[in-house]
Amino acid sequence: MNMLRRPRRNRKSEVIRNMVEETRISVKDFILPLFLLDGKNQKIEVASMPGIYRYSSDLLLKEIESCMNLGIMAFDIFPAYPESKKDKTATESYNPDTFYLKAISSVKNHFPEACVMTDVAMDPYSSDGHDGLVIDGKIVNDDTLEILGKMALAQAEAGADILGPSDMMDGRVGYIRNVLDQNGFQDVSIMSYTAKYASAFYNPFRDALDSAPKAGDKKTYQMDPANISEALIEAELDVTEGADFLMVKPALAYLDIIRLLKDNFNIPIAAYNVSGEYAMIKASAANGWLDGERAMLESLLSIKRAGANIILSYFAKEFAQLQKQRN
Repeated sequence: MNMLRRPRRNRKSEVIRNMVEETRISVKDFILPLFLLDGKNQKIEVASMPGIYRYSSDLLLKEIESCMNLGIMAFDIFPAYPESKKDKTATESYNPDTFYLKAISSVKNHFPEACVMTDVAMDPYSSDGHDGLVIDGKIVNDDTLEILGKMALAQAEAGADILGPSDMMDGRVGYIRNVLDQNGFQDVSIMSYTAKYASAFYNPFRDALDSAPKAGDKKTYQMDPANISEALIEAELDVTEGADFLMVKPALAYLDIIRLLKDNFNIPIAAYNVSGEYAMIKASAANGWLDGERAMLESLLSIKRAGANIILSYFAKEFAQLQKQRN
């Protein structure tokens, strides 16, 4: 057959395939989420996330050092609080003596070159388990902003490099940006959870933090999975209010949203490869249904190919270890 163009010629050897590869993932692309516990010498595996642990601050430092030796330099730290520390207004979130803020300071003191990201939302500290303040059964928006502002300022004072408002309250990016700037923290970045969907893929994360809502759901503030255009509205607001990064969460079921934001906004796009996405691959691999390593790499590649500059993933350390072995 007379064919001038034969695309298979560019696939005929590994060397050629590598030369024409369009999308590449680096360890530098990742932020590794980590779970923090109070106490000492504590390392407890999350049952629904094999290989992922909750660490006390002393062991968290060791885990971060191990990851930095693999080239991972950015970490998103989430606190797991007991019910005894929770109340309706999340006062523990800005208590200067709370273990979360002390751990942030400790990480920055031991590893000043590391990038520490934090979570700004009420749910880890709320007795209601919601991201916002609950009054008469409703999540109220503007009163929540005051609490988030106190929380954000406390995290910046502790040494956080990037704040991650994950609450999905209207106006929270601008409110937090104003609080930070008025208090001399102009250099602290905001990675907004811009398009955070009301997803079924969050359950293992809620297991890790014991932060599920005590009543109702999060559909009045997290986005409807059916909606696309709404993501553009959220992104436009966040950019206008001063966000430094836009995040899509979850990642794999929302690759179209990652591409949509990438094509429409000229700031870095992050994607959160969430706990349920991680757990599905791990469970399938454990049952022999999938090649876990290949499924991990293909999933991460799809997120990068969709347009994400930054990937938050529980696979980050496993990916880094694999890259080190191959090199």
